[in-house]
Amino acid sequence: MDKLGLKFYDFTCLMTTYETILQKLPLQQDLIENKCVWEVLKAKPELFSSETRTQSSDRTMDLGLAEDHFSRPVGSFVASDIEQLKLAIEECKRLILELPEHSERQKDTVVKLIHLRLKLQELKDPEEDEPNLRVLLEHRFSKEKSKSVKQTCDKCSTIIWGLIQTWYTCTGCYYRCHSKCMNLITKPCVRSKVSHQSEYELSICPEIGLDRQDYRCAECRTPVSLRGVPSEARQCDYTGQYYCSACHWNDTAIIPARVIHNWEFEPRKVCRSSMRYLALMMSRPVLKLKEINPLLFNFVEELVEIRKLRQDILLMKPYFITCKEAMEARLLLQLHDRQHFVENDDMYSLQDLIDISSGRLSCSLTEIHTTFAKHIKLDCERCQAKGFVCELCKEGDILFPFDSHTSVCHDCSAVFHRDCYYDNSTTCPRCARMTERKQDELSDEKEA
Repeated sequence: MDKLGLKFYDFTCLMTTYETILQKLPLQQDLIENKCVWEVLKAKPELFSSETRTQSSDRTMDLGLAEDHFSRPVGSFVASDIEQLKLAIEECKRLILELPEHSERQKDTVVKLIHLRLKLQELKDPEEDEPNLRVLLEHRFSKEKSKSVKQTCDKCSTIIWGLIQTWYTCTGCYYRCHSKCMNLITKPCVRSKVSHQSEYELSICPEIGLDRQDYRCAECRTPVSLRGVPSEARQCDYTGQYYCSACHWNDTAIIPARVIHNWEFEPRKVCRSSMRYLALMMSRPVLKLKEINPLLFNFVEELVEIRKLRQDILLMKPYFITCKEAMEARLLLQLHDRQHFVENDDMYSLQDLIDISSGRLSCSLTEIHTTFAKHIKLDCERCQAKGFVCELCKEGDILFPFDSHTSVCHDCSAVFHRDCYYDNSTTCPRCARMTERKQDELSDEKEA
């Protein structure tokens, strides 16, 4: 038995493989055959045990086929080999329909048909020594070792038979394709676009019309029309353009423009390249909401809450940077997946907005905020010593700039009770002292 035959000792693997075969068989022509094959695989898994395969190979089947079909031919394959296998497959299919249903001979014929079809596929795509890494159009393709048959080639839109076909995945944009399709790729890696142009289309479905596209796919330039002749035109809700069925698989994604302008999170149909671009951009903080749509904060209360928590965390950051205990505990690393939260309070990623809408971000950020405040106000004496006393009333506990009942002077960052600060008709005491000190220094310099 050859290497191909040895791959099917695991019955589960064979079941999965034949599910793929069923998808590729013509439905009307092979309907009865498919039913027979599936019944054999489900009812008689022992047919593929090593003992049964030996017994089955000893039976004489009047198929006019030699066992040479299951051994690797010596030298290169020619067209006659493939033609002979096709004829043998047709003969098997005819016998399956003629033989008595559920008979042993019919089951043996079904087994033979499975092997013949897989052998034919192997001849069409023979194994070669392929490199582990290949670079093409800024794609960095890595050779896959998975034998899964649930992947689909992004170039030819057919199933990747991982058992007998070599295939690659781009480590940047996760573009998958057969080894034989790699030289036909015309789409550059989407990650390069993300690196050079990290911004979203912020108009909702900016359609320009098929006439402006010359009735061709926006990506591969295949002729398309809304009537489906010669190919169906499918609109991408992100770009607004129309694509053919090979470039648009009816994948869905959340559209940033609809989120920012309508606070709408319903996934819409997008083309393959847009789907990859949106997936790679998902966690990038490139949305400055107060410039794009400042009115959104008036209608979405959750955004106001998140903004306040982020502002407080930025006020806590100086305490942690100068605190040895906080640095050893790596408190700021609790926000490692949202690093922009410790850098600014106005930039958002699309994932941030999705998590705000679902309520997940509010819960997690409130918990982190509580942990940070506890360290500064209760656990660490060094951080407590950096607190403030209200110089206006000179009463109450130690104040911190992130407390909800305090106000901070914009000039000197001194902290006061909110009521005291807004009731005060004079200037900030700390600012007054600093101004007086500067005047004294200037006077000393003039006298000197």
